[in-house]
Amino acid sequence: MQVCLLVIDGVFDTALAAVLDTLQAARELAGETRLASAFRVTVSGVRKRAKTQQGWHVPLAALPRTRPDVVIVPALGAKSPAALAPCLARRDVSDVGDVLRSWSRAGTRVAAACTGTFVIANAGLLDGGQATTSWWLAPHFRERYPLVQLRDSEMIVESGRMVTAGAALAHIDLALWLVRQKSPALARTVAHYLTFDGRSSQAVYAMQDHLAHSDPVVEKFEGWARRHLADFSMEAAARSVGASERTLERRLRAVLGKSPLSFVQDLRVEHAIHRLQTSTDTVDEIADRVGYRDGVTLRTLIKKKTGRGIKELRSASSS
Repeated sequence: MQVCLLVIDGVFDTALAAVLDTLQAARELAGETRLASAFRVTVSGVRKRAKTQQGWHVPLAALPRTRPDVVIVPALGAKSPAALAPCLARRDVSDVGDVLRSWSRAGTRVAAACTGTFVIANAGLLDGGQATTSWWLAPHFRERYPLVQLRDSEMIVESGRMVTAGAALAHIDLALWLVRQKSPALARTVAHYLTFDGRSSQAVYAMQDHLAHSDPVVEKFEGWARRHLADFSMEAAARSVGASERTLERRLRAVLGKSPLSFVQDLRVEHAIHRLQTSTDTVDEIADRVGYRDGVTLRTLIKKKTGRGIKELRSASSS
């Protein structure tokens, strides 16, 4: 499998290193088997070199003469919408978009994580499909690329020939996903050697108040909802922010891609996890605090949204 890392100026150092180190570990751990040569990796670019976010200069090979099987776009170092916008407007990023479109049309699988997902979305390759990205950039992604169905709570999303992954360290998830296409057993071995726990969701890391701050109405709603988790009412919530229920629904969907009730559910799970990790309250007691009749519902929601069970969350807080 020919894998090309298509590197852009300002690349996030960890992104580049994480993918290369994970694939190198896979080659070494494959030993003498045929899998040892399964990944032929080149680090290429549309320029002769790239400067990383930390100031290191990386020499880049010319673009492969024949299209690669997989192209991975490591994240840019920009971590906010304000910092990301001028990066995406650069000529080299536009040139990368031309390369990605050409290779994709020819059958290359395109992959990216974190802010790298903005690069491939900017090239129009995600339009009409599904994707994930860094959880805190989800509102900006939705605003900028309305034709993409964003599933930002997920760590890895496959959509046609496009593969996207979540925030910074999801580059390891992405590299392991690639190894898994050749050998699930080898991917498990690599993960163990890297002491890396597979994560299917970003939900456990997302800070809902941070997401809400991208819109004043949503931010006001978030503050009120936190104070009324146990007795939440859509009618009262709309009244508290000075908007109709319909308007509130529309704003939440535009900014966060979910309904007010779904957002409140996320807040309840977030608060419940906090209580699980900072108190000795029973699950039923915590469920009552956040507005559920019993612990069964809460257990189910936590498992669905985080991929973790109650015992795992509590043991993680004490380790």
